[in-house]
Amino acid sequence: MATIVRKSFPVGPLQCNCTVIGDSETGNGYVFDPGGDPDKVMQAARELGLRITGIIHTHAHLDHILAAGTIHELTGAPIWLHQQDKWLWDSLEQQCGMWGVPYTPVPDPHHWIEHEEELHHNGCCIHTPGHTPGSTSFYFEDASLLIAGDTLFLGSVGRTDFPRGDMQQLQNSIKQRIYTLDEAAVVVPGHGPETTIGNEMRNNAFVRA
Repeated sequence: MATIVRKSFPVGPLQCNCTVIGDSETGNGYVFDPGGDPDKVMQAARELGLRITGIIHTHAHLDHILAAGTIHELTGAPIWLHQQDKWLWDSLEQQCGMWGVPYTPVPDPHHWIEHEEELHHNGCCIHTPGHTPGSTSFYFEDASLLIAGDTLFLGSVGRTDFPRGDMQQLQNSIKQRIYTLDEAAVVVPGHGPETTIGNEMRNNAFVRA
């Protein structure tokens, strides 16, 4: 029987949480938000015994995408992004200049994420706009896991003061599309410690259920 394996760890200049997840039976896996340190990402995949078959992004801020090109070169895996964040993807060099981070080019995404698109390992893509227009969360029901990017944090939510951020939209995304999931599911946020959906429903100061 397949066993879901995963490892989440901070990478890159802004310590974005990157997640490698897959199943032990097929050996196929995904990497989410490779924001830097490609060697560290590939080492995690090797330790889990996984081949990377998709490089998937919660959104296109620089700290979540910087290593995508390198990992694509190493694995041949396609890069996934929601199309509403293509404008942000295309501004990577400008973003790097603003944050004083060395610029590493990335290729254009190969696959546009659709809301409720299915993933392997009984996963699902959930469009959760607000932090950015294309922000997407990823729910793995069998693993009781939500990869939330910068939409939801332990006790907090993503910033909406960046270009095209929208607090009302963010709150709606969390209430309507995240708080309807299993309360016991672990949430891997874009930065910082993990939490659970139930904990945020009851205790998040910005968005309560």
